[in-house]
Amino acid sequence: MLGAIVSGTIADRVGRRCAMAISDVFCILGYLLIVFSKNSVWLDLGRLSIGCGIGLLSYVVPVYISEITPKNLRGRFAAVNQLMICCGASLAYALGTCITWRTLAIVGVTPCLLQLVGLLVIPESPRWLAKIGHSGALEEALQKLRGKETDISEEAADIKDFTEKLQHLPQSKMLDLFQKDYIHAVTVGVGLMVLQQFGGVNAICFYASEIFVSAGFSSGNTGMLAMVAVQIPMTALGVLLLDKAGRRPLLMVSAAGTCLGCLLVGLSFLSKEHHWAKDLNVALALTGILIFSGSFSLGMGGIPWVIMSEIFPIHMKGSAGSLVTLVSWLGSWIVSYAFNFLLLWSSYGTFFMFASICGLTVVFVERLVPETKGRTLEEIQASMNSSLAPVSSGINRAA
Repeated sequence: MLGAIVSGTIADRVGRRCAMAISDVFCILGYLLIVFSKNSVWLDLGRLSIGCGIGLLSYVVPVYISEITPKNLRGRFAAVNQLMICCGASLAYALGTCITWRTLAIVGVTPCLLQLVGLLVIPESPRWLAKIGHSGALEEALQKLRGKETDISEEAADIKDFTEKLQHLPQSKMLDLFQKDYIHAVTVGVGLMVLQQFGGVNAICFYASEIFVSAGFSSGNTGMLAMVAVQIPMTALGVLLLDKAGRRPLLMVSAAGTCLGCLLVGLSFLSKEHHWAKDLNVALALTGILIFSGSFSLGMGGIPWVIMSEIFPIHMKGSAGSLVTLVSWLGSWIVSYAFNFLLLWSSYGTFFMFASICGLTVVFVERLVPETKGRTLEEIQASMNSSLAPVSSGINRAA
């Protein structure tokens, strides 16, 4: 949450690349504190540092990807980011069953170092360069991204025109997000993050091993490995479908699947409480968590971050991105903290509550979330903001 609060400001002040580098430094420092920890204070400081880094990284990476990719590939590239997150988390889950936590922390340093090196050779976001008035650097970065033989003049002109239009608007503050012009985008961005977190994803991910044991498994490791095995192919399927099927259909299918998964897990605990067949408990728990994990990986895991990076104009992106990212991690903390207390209150009732929220997500997406597939960022933002509407006609002609 601390990283989220400052994520938009840092990314706007120093650029997307430098913000990612700052995040890597925080994560490396945190992992080293864990590796060499002498007591619990070191562990707490290490986790705090990693949390700040991830809070910053979780905002700036989707934004950077959305700002550098062409409209026909933007969703797929953003989904690949989620696939890589899924692969990394799955690898961590798998390694965690066979190596110590200190060794796992050493492993965690590796991707941070790799990204720091990679940041030296990737271009800065052309849209951020346009925002700070570096037209020459904008065209150089865009040419590098699109290829030497590609004519970028039209795309560069669209970015410059839209950015110039935004320069005439007042500098944004957090409270400005709740003005009439931006309330739809804020409702979509914040709403998706709230529904994503309160649908129970982190409760299931963080406590999956305990859930399997509570449902009747002798050990949580088998179920954990099965969950990992489902997540990666389903995330990969989402990558393939995102720019073909669109954001809205995938979100609704994904939310419906997570609803079914939570219902099955809830039935598993209900079965256990009423002393029905033990095999039924285990089967329902395993099937429910696998359906939930697979469905979440298909859409609800990554698409809210994709949409968040698309719907806010660049002069509002810093404050809006900070708000949305903060809401996401705040929701994660609330659910993770409350989950054990909820289980003591009612184990099956907890998952039925999660299922209801997942069902509500389907309705929310159908009613409020716009389809952004195949549209430039400027077109999307102009369609959701009446003060930018005059720009959209010129962009549509150019497209």
